[in-house]
Amino acid sequence: MTGALRTSELAAVVGVNTQTLRYYERRGLLAEPDRTLGGHRLYPEEAVTTLRVIKAAQRLGFTLDEVGELLATTRFGARRRADAGLQARAAAKLAEVDAKLAELTAVRDTLRAALAAGCDDLLACSEIPSCPVPFEVSASVARVGGCACEC
Repeated sequence: MTGALRTSELAAVVGVNTQTLRYYERRGLLAEPDRTLGGHRLYPEEAVTTLRVIKAAQRLGFTLDEVGELLATTRFGARRRADAGLQARAAAKLAEVDAKLAELTAVRDTLRAALAAGCDDLLACSEIPSCPVPFEVSASVARVGGCACEC
């Protein structure tokens, strides 16, 4: 097999741990490689691309399960569903990110308001009606990630 890489070589090229390669194999993200007569794994050059795709997808917030589904739709593109491709998955992931950003923005705004109000003792602040820290959770507060302030 020309251009084949041993486990340590592949791990070094992609910048992952050798155990990561084995883990990805067990999860079905990386095809099981051929082996030498001595039992050493020999990965094809395409494994570099696959691993780079996996790591890029993870940096974009995709879970390994989601990465596996994306890889499966790529490998079996002729049979893929319309909602299984990268466009649909990226749109869904973007919606998740936007929701998290909204939650984090609400938390940030509450923390800024608490700093501006001079809150220094949560027990004491909990008795002050004007304190911006949300001590009671209402249905509307639960929907926006816990912020009850009117910022």
